[in-house]
Amino acid sequence: MHHIINLFIGFSLFTFLGQVTSGENNMGKEKMLRYLALGDSYTIGEAVDKNGRWPVQLADSLRSRGIRLSDPVIVAKTGWTTAELAGGILDAKPEGPFDLVSLLIGVNNQYRGGDPEIYRKEFRDLLRQAIAFAGGDSQRVLVLSIPDWGVTPFAQNRDPKRISEEIDHFNAMNRGEALHNGTHYIDITDLSRQAITDSTLLASDGLHPSERMYAQWVERALPVAETILRPTERD
Repeated sequence: MHHIINLFIGFSLFTFLGQVTSGENNMGKEKMLRYLALGDSYTIGEAVDKNGRWPVQLADSLRSRGIRLSDPVIVAKTGWTTAELAGGILDAKPEGPFDLVSLLIGVNNQYRGGDPEIYRKEFRDLLRQAIAFAGGDSQRVLVLSIPDWGVTPFAQNRDPKRISEEIDHFNAMNRGEALHNGTHYIDITDLSRQAITDSTLLASDGLHPSERMYAQWVERALPVAETILRPTERD
């Protein structure tokens, strides 16, 4: 009988430890949420450290709030227009669905003197693609407005007033498409314009945002992104 009791206790302890270990393994395999960032130099973070990129800062901020988010998948390159981003997506072949998708594109369309109506059409196509990457859920997509590079030292030998007006025109288009398709719209253009009096908001190239400016964008986008991801995490 004594041996039987010891055997039972040993089996029970083994079973309990096995359950604890199994629980730890399951916790370790808990679903990580996924984020896709689509864009151009502003998304790839030209002239800032990798960790200073705004999608990376956003992911870090979300993780600091307890959201299990993997590192962002970034499809972006300095100089890309809407058409070039579309080509970049074809090459990169990101595999959805993603729990969060951001889209910021258009400054190079404006910089090259592109037709606003062509921009509208190509942006609309990219936005629909972003929604598809989000599993068809438009509420998981963040559209950011185009920053105003007309306030930067790089633009001072050009026509800053005209640049700002054209940026506003392009932003009216992407905002309209974003709202029409049911996505979130984050306006950061006003933040970019603060660089006219605060050089610390610009990177060393005198054109692109600094890590500090990107942090301001993140502060504005964070509440929306957190609202998007928390219900997913509870599923």
